[in-house]
Amino acid sequence: MSARIIDGRALAAEVRNEVAKGVAALVAGGAAVPELAVVLIGDDPASHVYVSNKVRQTEAVGMRSRRFVLAADTPERLLLDLIEQLNRDPAVSGILVQFPLPPQIDAARVVTAIRPDKDVDGFNPLNVGRTAAGMEGALVPCTPLGILRLIKSVHDNIAGLGALVVGASNVVGRPMARLLLQEMCTVSIAHVRTTDLERRCREADILVVATGVPGLIRGHFIKPGATVIDVGITRIKSGSGTQRLVGDVAFDEAIEVAGAITPVPGDVGPMTIACLLANTLGAARMEAARSKAKEADVTSAA
Repeated sequence: MSARIIDGRALAAEVRNEVAKGVAALVAGGAAVPELAVVLIGDDPASHVYVSNKVRQTEAVGMRSRRFVLAADTPERLLLDLIEQLNRDPAVSGILVQFPLPPQIDAARVVTAIRPDKDVDGFNPLNVGRTAAGMEGALVPCTPLGILRLIKSVHDNIAGLGALVVGASNVVGRPMARLLLQEMCTVSIAHVRTTDLERRCREADILVVATGVPGLIRGHFIKPGATVIDVGITRIKSGSGTQRLVGDVAFDEAIEVAGAITPVPGDVGPMTIACLLANTLGAARMEAARSKAKEADVTSAA
C-alpha cells in the first residue's frame, strides 16, 4: 500500500483563486480594497522570507499590503503603539505581527493588542474563545483552517471519524481540535509526554501531528488507511553534512501505511498563507458590512 500524497500546493492555489474573486466582487460592490499590514521585528532570515512571501501573495490576489520592519531591539511599547495606530487606521483590514518576537517583547500582550476584527492570525483571546464556542465571525488561526481543508480534500464527510491531534499549542493543536470537534469528529489530544502515544495514534482515522519533534510518529504508529497531516518542519543535517527539512512523521515509513499523507515541506505551509489571505478578505467583508449597516442607520434616522 502506498498513500495518496495530498497536494496542498494545488489546494492553496484554489483558495487564492477564491480570494481573488472575492476581492474583486467586494471592490465592485463599492468597498475599499482590502489591505494587510505586516509587522516584522528583527533580522531573522526565515522571517524575512515568510513576510516577503506573504506580501507577494497578498498583492497577487488584488489586495494591498503594508510592511513595517522594526529593529531587533525595538521596545515593546513602540510595537504596541504601532499596533494601536493600525487598529485605528480604517484602510487596514488585517494586522499580522510575524513571529518569533525578540525576548523583550511579550507575545501575549501583542496578540491581545490587535483588534479582534483585524486579527487575521486568529490569536487574539476573543477570537480563540469565539472559535472554541463555534461562533460565527471568529477569525480562526490560519494553519488549523488550512489543515481542515486538506483533510476535507480526502474525505467527503468527516463526521463520526476518530481524530487525534498530537501537540497542544495555542497556534495549531488546540484550535485544530476545536475545529475537528465542530465537524463532529471524535477528538482526542496527545503530546510528546503522552505515555501510550503509539496506541492512541493507531486508533485515529485522522492524525494531525504538530510537535516539532522530527520523526516522532513512526510508520507502525499509524492506523492503516488513516489520513496523516504532518505540520512539523525541522532542519537536520544528513550524513553527508548537508541539511534537509523533515517532519514530525517518519514519512518513508508512514507512506506505506497511511491512506493519505502530507509531505514535508510542501503542503501545510502554502495552505497557511492561503488561509491568511482568506482571513484578510473575511475581515474586510465584515468591515464593509458594518459600514453599510451604519449608513442604513443614518439614512433611517434622517
